[in-house]
Amino acid sequence: MTAPDGGIVQQRERSKMTSRTWLRGAAASALGVGLVAFGPPALALDQVTFGTNWKAQAEHGGYYQAVATGLYEEHGLEVTIRPGGPQVNHPQLLAAGQIDFNMGSAMFGAFNFVENEVPMVTVAAIFQKDPQILMVHPDQGIEDLADLAGMPILISTGARTTYWLWLQQTYGFTDDQIRPYTFNPAPFIADPGVAQQGYLTSEPYSIAREAGWEPKVFLLADSGYDTYSTTIETSWALVEENPDLVQRFVDATILGWYDYLYGDPTPGNALIMADNPDMTEEQIGYSIERLKEYGIADSGDALELGIGAMTDERWHDFFALTVEAGLYPADLDLSRAYTLDFVNKGVGLDLEKELNGG
Repeated sequence: MTAPDGGIVQQRERSKMTSRTWLRGAAASALGVGLVAFGPPALALDQVTFGTNWKAQAEHGGYYQAVATGLYEEHGLEVTIRPGGPQVNHPQLLAAGQIDFNMGSAMFGAFNFVENEVPMVTVAAIFQKDPQILMVHPDQGIEDLADLAGMPILISTGARTTYWLWLQQTYGFTDDQIRPYTFNPAPFIADPGVAQQGYLTSEPYSIAREAGWEPKVFLLADSGYDTYSTTIETSWALVEENPDLVQRFVDATILGWYDYLYGDPTPGNALIMADNPDMTEEQIGYSIERLKEYGIADSGDALELGIGAMTDERWHDFFALTVEAGLYPADLDLSRAYTLDFVNKGVGLDLEKELNGG
């Protein structure tokens, strides 16, 4: 597998060497010879391409960390990360076989693949919680999501067919509350009587910088919106023909996330800012803290099974919610939407303990 034309090949230099590599290099230097003179020839790395869901940011940190620190290479992979953006359709490129792995958003993508008979499958769920939020002005007497019933809410077009339906079912929200969200925070900042959608790790930071006050945030996942997020999608063909490669990509990614969240994220951050010059260290630092504070990646089943964990129960429970909302037929074959073969193995749990000093 090769990277598609136009892919952004990440820098391979490491900011820190593994002890194994350092020792090999030191021994060769002391003898005045090159590394190639000793040991077997280096094996060729499997080249794979991974597409993200937006421009490079801390929400992609574990992948960049795995590139920057050589974790993918140690798992026999040369990984090209292709950032997403407003004009990029990575699910389509995945279905067309032009990339090998894709960062899914929520479970809806997997259901859509099955409903449209596109042979793609979710193999891991990096985020146990979707970072989707609603936010309001502080000191408005709003204490929970139920208080937003009847209040104008700025949401995007895509939200109307996803979490908005859950809000309608759970809290009785109605379509006459909807106001168009154009990804411009000015209308929200100017009007304390409206709420706005956002991403836990992004919009609150931008609002605080621009308006000088912190919005009050309601994480939908903490109120029962129980979809996985930032999933890893690939083709059924790759799963069936080369499961070892899939396993190595999943394992290295999980280790990258533990290292990014609990170790030194500097290597990954450097690549993020190289891919996205608009990203700042301050924004990245804010995002990492929110990811950790709210347990976005490391909570729930991931605490015992490792980052990336998924369960049949959770897939079926969330699917039942979407069926009730009229989004999908009840007889959709969920066995084609996901597989647990590559997760729930406790990968990275020892690394987390080590990085946390215990």
